[in-house]
Amino acid sequence: MSNENTGLLSGSNKTTIDNGGATSTSDASASGRLLRLSRFGQFESTGVRASLESIPESMSNVPRQRRTSVTPSGLKQRGSARSFMQTVDGSVAALTPLEMGRHELYEEIPFLAVPGLQRKEHNLSIAFSSYAALMDNQETDEYLISTTGQGLKPEEKEKRLSRMSLMLLDELEVEAVSVTLPLVFAVAIASLLAFNVGYNISVMNPSEPSAFPGHTTSMWSIAVAAFCVGGPFGAVLAGKWADEKGRRGALLLTTWLFVIGGLIQTLAPTLSVVVFARMVIGVASGATTVLVPIYLGELAPPNLRGVIGTMTQFAMVIGILFADVVGFPLANESRWRYMFLLISVMGVCPWLMQSFLLESPRWLLGRDPDSAEARFVIKKLRGFRYDEEVETEVEHYVGASKSQSCASDDGTKKPKNATAELLADKKVRLLLVSSLVLQVSSQLSGINAVFYYSGLFFDGVIDNPLVGTTIVGAINVLACYIALLLMDRCGRRTLIMWSSAGMFCSCVVIVLALLGYFSKMVAIGAVASYVSFFEIGLGPIPWLIVAEMFEGKYVTVAMSISCQLNWSCNFFVGLLFPYVNESLGPYSFGPFAVVLLLTFLYAWIWLPETQGTTPAELQAALVKKNSGVTYHNMDIEGMAATAPPSQGEWEDALAALADEEQTGNYY
Repeated sequence: MSNENTGLLSGSNKTTIDNGGATSTSDASASGRLLRLSRFGQFESTGVRASLESIPESMSNVPRQRRTSVTPSGLKQRGSARSFMQTVDGSVAALTPLEMGRHELYEEIPFLAVPGLQRKEHNLSIAFSSYAALMDNQETDEYLISTTGQGLKPEEKEKRLSRMSLMLLDELEVEAVSVTLPLVFAVAIASLLAFNVGYNISVMNPSEPSAFPGHTTSMWSIAVAAFCVGGPFGAVLAGKWADEKGRRGALLLTTWLFVIGGLIQTLAPTLSVVVFARMVIGVASGATTVLVPIYLGELAPPNLRGVIGTMTQFAMVIGILFADVVGFPLANESRWRYMFLLISVMGVCPWLMQSFLLESPRWLLGRDPDSAEARFVIKKLRGFRYDEEVETEVEHYVGASKSQSCASDDGTKKPKNATAELLADKKVRLLLVSSLVLQVSSQLSGINAVFYYSGLFFDGVIDNPLVGTTIVGAINVLACYIALLLMDRCGRRTLIMWSSAGMFCSCVVIVLALLGYFSKMVAIGAVASYVSFFEIGLGPIPWLIVAEMFEGKYVTVAMSISCQLNWSCNFFVGLLFPYVNESLGPYSFGPFAVVLLLTFLYAWIWLPETQGTTPAELQAALVKKNSGVTYHNMDIEGMAATAPPSQGEWEDALAALADEEQTGNYY
């Protein structure tokens, strides 16, 4: 397929329509001829437009296996006219219902791999499947009325709507259960970087008793907090690196920062040098937290971005646990430097595997829409066999990139200032305030005080503080998994309220246990509970709420602002907690309890629940968005019937061909 075939997604006014092998080229002035191309043969249709109807109940719980269907009675043999959509200005895009659905997913799901997006991805697939099935039903009903004088009966409409919806949904969600090897390698390499970030969050904790004997509390807290000084700089620089060097180049630069920072920290003669090394590693970590979600979000199809975001989140929490585990053999006076050396070793691994690291197709197409490299990368990532499939995917990328950018009002290509537009948009002001409040609450809840200084906290509570730290790290991994299950079932506001309330109660129990009202083991259990409640709400939701609730054009800038604020609050916690612990003693978790109480009250009174994520709400948005679009030949059943053969079908056909060659029986 040439660029001309699908260019209308990006605003062209010309396309090629294939009608049973006969190809005709049309533009806005010739759109009248297109109206006569019908899947019902010679029947002349003026097309259909969306009207909001309820989504069938059968769509609420949908398995993923492939379904078969039967041609509805009363319909003649279909022609092979291709489906297409026509806008109010006469532009025509020749896309199948499946391609239309994938384009909607590309436009509505941000180019970010964030844990928890699975719910929105699935609900949007349901919404479009039902939306397209409505178009199919309307065309079928119109045809029957014109030819027989009687349309579909209500029960026939309901059955057909459900069957067509399920059929299209099955096709849309195939990507959610199938991945290619190049994508797997990209996810694995990026996950190594996220793992290294988690490792550096916790590595100073088990090494504290043995590293640099005689160090002061103030100097150690500065070394810990220096990590958070570099973080915001890395987050800012990451955007510049990603635009100038490409996503791949920026990630490779980050690996070198890990290597250099790890070597400096390993060979550091004094704790002052460690402070500098931690700043360098902080820059690498801050850049990683920005680059990895963007890079993987731009590589992965929309249906997989939530799943891949989940994997990188797991990599980070496992990295935190790994730092605790290696502390058992290495956290002593003779081997503690090896813990720091592992930072460089893990930094080298992604660099050694760089040949498997593909460049982002979105970045390549942004620089050159005709990029041959972008098309090569897309073909590898998606496992496509035909150039037509690649070109359609290119248009998905190009169209989605335009819809998720802040366009200028004066008709020039110069984009608006996204930050200024976000701050000026009153419709998203409460969402912006809420996302910032949650970022502050996430860090001032004190969670990183546990990961940075749990050894200090458990000293005197348990014989070996590292055992308590490791137990908390393991529970953190388990809680991360439980949180992912809950995010598919519970509202975001509900999870924030449960999280803040649970952490508040845990803080109260911790204080009472340290005062002697409960046993010391209860204190350990309360810390584990505190970490678990963090993972189900205040950990992932502040990031997810940005990707889920903001319009695509605001997601990047909102994420950037949130990241800066998160790192800043992280710095203050890392720097000040040792002093708070010395001053308040058993009441050291008291300030965190106050923050958590205020967070609960804010969520209860002001925080909006995630909007537009139910299938019905998303379908209503689709109807409004495409109110000026007329659809022709929305033949979902015909699309499935003429879909490319599956791998199993290819293998059967090749086996049959080989058998024919051996026997010489070709007929």
